[in-house]
Amino acid sequence: MAPGVGETMTSQTQDHCARHRRTTDSQTEETRAVKLPIVRVILYVRDLPKVANFYQKHFGMKPLPSEDAGWLELESNSGDCNIALHRAASSQKSGAAIKIVFGVSNVRQFMKEREAEGLKFGPIHDTGTFEFANAKDPAGNSIQISSRGLA
Repeated sequence: MAPGVGETMTSQTQDHCARHRRTTDSQTEETRAVKLPIVRVILYVRDLPKVANFYQKHFGMKPLPSEDAGWLELESNSGDCNIALHRAASSQKSGAAIKIVFGVSNVRQFMKEREAEGLKFGPIHDTGTFEFANAKDPAGNSIQISSRGLA
């Protein structure tokens, strides 16, 4: 073997391995991020009982025990993402730029049942592949019912 050839190969091999480790580490970080579940969405509201009642009545969510008077977490009846209600500071604006989407297989039926209970929706939008309708919770947050991926 010529002098220096082994050293060059070793250096090239080390560079390749270092690049591979960086790529692998980056992919591992991406993979970990993809597997992180969204466990709750926090809504800042002024009237916790009123907003909690809304999500309980219309979406079957159940309150979780809490010792904090300014926090109420509502458990999804499907075991998915919860909604946490956090008492808003007086300086906070209600109805932030967020929309919570509830998946329903039959938008028209769900809407009819909830409107009989007092929840008012806007018009049903039909895309040809799914339907959706929008409404607001008592704190002014946008909500939607949608059959996207379910119909």
